[in-house]
Amino acid sequence: MQALIGLIRTMRPKQWTKNVVVYAGIVFDGQLFNVDAFLRITLGFVLLCLISSSIYLINDLVDIEADRQHPKKRFRAIPSGQLPVPIAIGSAIILVITTLGIGFALSPYFAAVLLTYLIIHLLYSFYLKHIVLLDIFAVASGFILRVLAGVTLVQVMAFSPWLYASIGLLALFLVIGKRRQELVMLADKAGSVRATLDSYNLPLLDDMLRMVTTATLVTYILYTIEAPSILLAGTNLALLTVPFVLYALFRYLYLIHVKGEGSAPDEVLLKDRPLLIAILLWGLTFVAILYLPAIRA
Repeated sequence: MQALIGLIRTMRPKQWTKNVVVYAGIVFDGQLFNVDAFLRITLGFVLLCLISSSIYLINDLVDIEADRQHPKKRFRAIPSGQLPVPIAIGSAIILVITTLGIGFALSPYFAAVLLTYLIIHLLYSFYLKHIVLLDIFAVASGFILRVLAGVTLVQVMAFSPWLYASIGLLALFLVIGKRRQELVMLADKAGSVRATLDSYNLPLLDDMLRMVTTATLVTYILYTIEAPSILLAGTNLALLTVPFVLYALFRYLYLIHVKGEGSAPDEVLLKDRPLLIAILLWGLTFVAILYLPAIRA
């Protein structure tokens, strides 16, 4: 029983929220209420959760010694001994084979995206995470691949490339913020826990954070103006969602610089109520603009 609990912990169910972006394809293409498309995307969401869990297992196996030096990660199931290494290895192999098999049956293109996602993150676990800057881009690429995975499952008609750019930049924003907080929290032990942290410093990460924050906002504004689905909906109201995005970015920066949070973006997004409300209002407003005839009129 302890091993099962440890396996579930290592699969990181809380981080499955990252895979919600797979729905972007149908939501922003105006197909949210297409039942067949919704079910296909939902199955894709489940498979993304499973493949990402296999990567978490592999990553924890690779980082077992470093995690034992981390003030929080040492309590994870594998470094703490709750999940035996052989069970973790077997579970990772089963998850990879099962997920890729079902994914191929669902769509060969979707399976190709899953395989690409797996390869990039395996490269990250064994190699890229030790290379300054490339470690950040490798993690952020996973979010773009999640969006692409959703697009391969349904036939989208009016999907904007600006959305890929917006999501990719937002991912960079979160990853850079996480690196910054790890550097602050770990201090002199940073390099022993994550090798690339020796190559970063606060001025560099703060400059990168400012640059990506600006780029994210500008790219999103361009998306609200240029997105084909919005133009087809016959409205220019999407700009109304910009204040929610701006507030969310500012709120996250506040949590990083004032509250000292941000080392685990998924936890921050789930527990900070003002941030959650801003995201919820943004989503409801955008869906209303795209789908409610009364507003479009």
